Amino acid sequence: MKTTALLTTSIPGHPKRSGKVRDIYDLGGNLVIVATDRISAYDVIMPNGIPDKGRVLTQISLFWFEKLADAMPNHVLSSALKDLPDDFRTEELDGRFMLCKRCDAIPIECVVRGYLAGSGWGEYQKTQSVCGIVLPSGLKQGQKLPAPIFTPATKAETGHDENVSIEQAGKIVGQEIMSELRDRSIALYAAASEYAAECGMIIADTKFEWGHDDAGELTLIDEVLTPDSSRFWPADEYKPGRSQPSFDKQFVRDYLDKIKFNRRPPAPVLPAEIVQKTRQKYIQAYTTLTGQSFPWA
Repeated sequence: MKTTALLTTSIPGHPKRSGKVRDIYDLGGNLVIVATDRISAYDVIMPNGIPDKGRVLTQISLFWFEKLADAMPNHVLSSALKDLPDDFRTEELDGRFMLCKRCDAIPIECVVRGYLAGSGWGEYQKTQSVCGIVLPSGLKQGQKLPAPIFTPATKAETGHDENVSIEQAGKIVGQEIMSELRDRSIALYAAASEYAAECGMIIADTKFEWGHDDAGELTLIDEVLTPDSSRFWPADEYKPGRSQPSFDKQFVRDYLDKIKFNRRPPAPVLPAEIVQKTRQKYIQAYTTLTGQSFPWA
């Protein structure tokens, strides 16, 4: 049973900025994006992480970036240690980094929903709509939508992202680019969902991030179609009208709800059982999608 989680990284002499999960190093023209094992729930980072979670996120992202490469260019240059500067070639970074070209990020989360879940379900119960998109009446929790919908959100450095209409998002980045992001995001979601269905997995929703490279080409960036950015459900256990079993941090959320966590820092230490069950779910997502065993299991 693996118990050691990588919560932070430090490569002296290289500028670093950190998000909830990733440490990003600036190499000048390129970036090294390292996925740690940090885990957040309700936008609060837990004091202990999930061993190998960062490797799962990175390997699933690399899988999808390669699979979708013909449909959309992405920012990945390499995932091989030999392509990094010498001081980055450490065992702890193996499998959890991507060497990426620098892109000018578009400050909108591009969310595509194929099923009614999460904040979308909460909003639908109040307004029969999600982000201004009116939906049919009588839909159940977790129900498949008549067609995938695009529901953008503004990016927040801390705290919650805010759902907005495509018109509101267009005021931030331009209506023409938002229309293109909508069409491309829905197309990627459709392609990924079709593949995942063949593996026995439902992608209920996901979010994409986009940027422009130095040549101005629209580029898929950050992570893509991972358990952190998506809801993955086992198809053989799917049943509308309830919360679905999932391949993600649901064990963490359920535990925090059980102890009545107030969703504000500081977060409690996660019990070993919750950590291990969550790790198993992340690894199961990898093996289900790729058909391969997890190299660091």
